[in-house]
Amino acid sequence: MPGFHVENFGCRAARADGEAVSDRLRSAGLSEGNPGAADVVVVNTCSVTADADRSARAYIRRAHRQNPEARILVTGCYAQRAPEELAGLDGVAAVVGNSHKAFTPWIALNLAGHSQQRGPLVGPETSDELIQIQAAQTASAPQQVIWADDRFAHSFLEEAELVPGAQTRPNLKIQEGCGNRCTFCVIPQTRGSSRSLPADLIFRQINGFVSAGGNELVLSGINLGRWGRDLSGCSEPGPKTLADLVRQILDQTSLPRLRLSSIEPMDWGEELIGLMAEFGGNRLARHAHLPLQSGSDAVLRRMHRRYRPWHYEQKVDALLEAAGPELTLGADVMAGFPGETDAEFQETFDLVCKLPFGYLHLFPFSPRPGTRGWTLHAEHPVPDRVVAERMSTLRTLAAEKTNTHRSGFVGRELEAITLHTPEEIESANRTLALTENFLPVELKGRQPANCLVRVRILGLNAAGTLQATGLNLD
Repeated sequence: MPGFHVENFGCRAARADGEAVSDRLRSAGLSEGNPGAADVVVVNTCSVTADADRSARAYIRRAHRQNPEARILVTGCYAQRAPEELAGLDGVAAVVGNSHKAFTPWIALNLAGHSQQRGPLVGPETSDELIQIQAAQTASAPQQVIWADDRFAHSFLEEAELVPGAQTRPNLKIQEGCGNRCTFCVIPQTRGSSRSLPADLIFRQINGFVSAGGNELVLSGINLGRWGRDLSGCSEPGPKTLADLVRQILDQTSLPRLRLSSIEPMDWGEELIGLMAEFGGNRLARHAHLPLQSGSDAVLRRMHRRYRPWHYEQKVDALLEAAGPELTLGADVMAGFPGETDAEFQETFDLVCKLPFGYLHLFPFSPRPGTRGWTLHAEHPVPDRVVAERMSTLRTLAAEKTNTHRSGFVGRELEAITLHTPEEIESANRTLALTENFLPVELKGRQPANCLVRVRILGLNAAGTLQATGLNLD
């Protein structure tokens, strides 16, 4: 059978897209393997920074050198932002923007030369574009094909069946796009405005996942907290806010554990925080990722962020009160936004010092074409040397925060889920796991993935991973 490989770059929502593509290709009978032996290689790109673009181009070139016969399909945010640029790379047979991502499995299947399908691959309402794709790809002289526009009519890959397979804790992407228009962000251009997956489809996915033996599911989205807002005028019954959706999932399904991915600070309303108090540590993971970006009021205003530093602190305080000190708090923090002064950076440093973060995702500012940040960077750039110094300072602080948070659990008992364990760790008679509150663990002994276990934390190794023993293992 023809083979395929999907390489994912970027956020949880992007990974969910890649997992959906893989699922559909497997269901059509293609075999999944390494890129060196694949007939078609799907590169699911990110474009949030210039480094993300470079990484995608480097991977495409490497995949083509390694396997010149493979047909390379490029999709994702970079494919939406600059399709012609990617189409010019050697080996690229198709570029599919986020606007047409629902067609990706079908296009990949045709590139692999496999026309026999086991059931429908995609379900867009409009069939004309499928006919165009087929005509373009079955022509006697195969041609370069670009599928991208600004309508984003076929951007959801909702047909994939979620099962606890290659991903023990799969992502269910329930929201797409963003309308916040932050000055540094290219996402509104590459994913369009906010759109919500209907609740009936979400429940169908969750119930199927539970029936397949799944234990932990992650709700993800580009702007997850905005789920349901575009459904408010819909006459169909069902939840219309993220908080209502989460409550119904916990009330109406038997999903053992639900985890929420990144949610903007101001979208943590009283009801959603109340659910953390009601279910946190039981069926709702005590883990909250609130993008911060900057601790300076002036910088946040230039970024067009919709909160101030004191708002952020209030949300953190409310979450800690609801979930308790076991909450693992994460954030995105950016250094070197245009015009950022030493004093403004110090405000960010001081706020990060003050709050009990368990981890930080750190980024240097990267100007993206077509954004207001691109113009601001041209007018008021922060020197590269200064940005590098600030990033180094933040990395040191982040490591200290992570170590302090994780060390506080030594001697404690926590719930966890076992993960797929690399061979080198398994050979040392260890199993990787993730605690309910998002702490990486190595367990003594070998255990299969997707087991819910209770563990006792024994210590912390040099890499920052908690060492533990299982308490309810056979």
